[in-house]
Amino acid sequence: MIISRTPLRVSFFGGGTDLRSYYSKRPGRVISTGIDKYLYVVLREQVGFVEHRYRINWSQTEFCDDIDEIENPIAREVLRKFGIDRPIELTTFSDIPGGTGLGSSSSFSVGLVNAIHALNGDRITKYSLASEAAEIELDILRRDMGKQDHFAASYGRLNTYAFNQDETVEVEPVFFESSRLEMLEERLLLFYTGQQRNASEILETQDSATPDTLELLARMQEFVQPMADILSGNGEMSSIGPMLNESWMLKRSIATGVSSALIDDNYERAIRAGATGGKILGAGGGGFLLLYVEPEHQQTVIDELVPLQLIRSRFDTSGSRITYYEPSRFS
Repeated sequence: MIISRTPLRVSFFGGGTDLRSYYSKRPGRVISTGIDKYLYVVLREQVGFVEHRYRINWSQTEFCDDIDEIENPIAREVLRKFGIDRPIELTTFSDIPGGTGLGSSSSFSVGLVNAIHALNGDRITKYSLASEAAEIELDILRRDMGKQDHFAASYGRLNTYAFNQDETVEVEPVFFESSRLEMLEERLLLFYTGQQRNASEILETQDSATPDTLELLARMQEFVQPMADILSGNGEMSSIGPMLNESWMLKRSIATGVSSALIDDNYERAIRAGATGGKILGAGGGGFLLLYVEPEHQQTVIDELVPLQLIRSRFDTSGSRITYYEPSRFS
């Protein structure tokens, strides 16, 4: 039995520049972190005389004898890529539901690829892990999405990622002062809007609009380095809130569906209650609202946004990892 644990992620600045339609024309760059909310993959080799070769447990349970029969697209294509033809039971579950802007599909891709390599007795770098998972979703499933989530899920912690025209990705850790990182964690509030959404539909619209929004995306990317500098001790922590606000105003103008009347209303009420900035995480349209709020205003903001559910989180420090490994007892 193999169990992998992979973080969900929070992206701060530069989202959209990790789309191929952007970085094929100019380099993209984002700053993001894994958080201490996780997606788990349990992979168990079964005895050879089970009734069905594949048992896949996700939002439904599938019993299949052929890879082509598997409905879960990521599970199907990962098992196909690695030629897994022996009896397998695969189960996945998460601390947070999917479709909420925290990169759950990419965390599943990364966690499953990690578990398969462990099952095969392979060692893999975090870079290769992220790249293989991204290949499944972008090149095989042809989803309209960026690469940043796969790398944030694989690496965890706080990093900047540069996306190059030749498809390489440069990973640069943010060297922070520990006191500043703690200050940032204390000032970030996550509220669930109660709305799940299909990120692919929003990203498809954004992707097709990229040629017309290159300059807007480039402006959003300009916040990446200032945030890294602030966390390293150069600049005021209080600047992060207004930076998030400005970036969110730009993001709202990129594509329809990024925001909604409900999201705008909650955001405006939070600002009036004391938040200095924020954004909808992921593609937009629902999911989690991230707010930057100084401690003295947090209770006022929390009260104002009732009944939205507040989620407290810290930053992950290890990325995707194998938390349990037991060699096969049937081979």
